[in-house]
Amino acid sequence: MDVLQIERRGAAAWLWLNRPDLRNALNDLVLNSISNSLQVLEKDPACRVVVLAGRGQAFCAGGDLSRMEQAATATKAKSKREASRFAKLLYRMHTYPKPLIARVHGPAFAGGMGLVAACDLVVAAEEAEFCLPEVRIGLVPAMISPYIVRAMGEQQARRYVLTGERLAAREALRIGFVHECVAAAELDARVEKFASQLAQAGPQALARSKKLLAKVAQAAISPALAAHTAGVLADVRAGAEAREGIRSFLEKRKPGWN
Repeated sequence: MDVLQIERRGAAAWLWLNRPDLRNALNDLVLNSISNSLQVLEKDPACRVVVLAGRGQAFCAGGDLSRMEQAATATKAKSKREASRFAKLLYRMHTYPKPLIARVHGPAFAGGMGLVAACDLVVAAEEAEFCLPEVRIGLVPAMISPYIVRAMGEQQARRYVLTGERLAAREALRIGFVHECVAAAELDARVEKFASQLAQAGPQALARSKKLLAKVAQAAISPALAAHTAGVLADVRAGAEAREGIRSFLEKRKPGWN
C-alpha cells in the first residue's frame, strides 16, 4: 500500500497521507514520499496548487511510535540526522513556489500540526483538533516550532507548546491558526474553491508573493525594505507574465495561464 496517494483534481494535486490504521503517523517513508512528490509537482506546469490531506479518521497523529522508540536509543548524531530530514521537509513546504493547502478533517497532532503550519492556507472541519503533546512525554516540538509561532503568534504558541492541551478547530480559527472552519460535509468544496481561486493567479506571481511575504514578515519597516519592495514590483512588471495579465485584464479575457 502506498503511504502517499496523489489525486489530480483540475489544476490541484491532492497528496493523501495513506496510513489510516496508524492515524497517518510519520516515518521516513512518508517524509520521503512527500518530499519526492513535491519535487515532481514543482516541475509540472499543469499543477498549480498542492493540497495535503489525510485518509481515515486522522489528518496526522505525528511521529510513528516505532520510529520514536528507535530514536530513543539512537546516537545523538543519528537522531540529529533523522530530525534534520523532517526539518528540511518543513522548510521545503514553507518555501515551496506553489501554494499549499492543508485539508484537516480530524486530529493533527505534534508533527502533523507542524505540517499544517508549514502550509499557506488551512481549511479545517469543525471536528478537527490540534495538539502539541511533546512536553507531556519529555520531548520538545523543536523542528515545527518556527512554523507554529509564525502561524499562531508567539503568545498563543507559548500556551499550546507549554501546556500540551488540545486546540479545537473553532478556537484555532479564532486565534488565526486556521483560515476556514466548516462542516465536514463542506470541507472538500471549500478546499476546491480555494484551489480554484489560486489557480486563477499567475504562477510566477504566486511564487514571488510567497517569497516576498517570507521576507517582509520578519523585517523591520525601513527605507531598505521600501527599496526592496519597489525593486520586486519593478522586476515583476518587466516580466512576460505581468504584461500578459495586464493585457488580458484590459481586453476583458482570461490570461494565458488559465
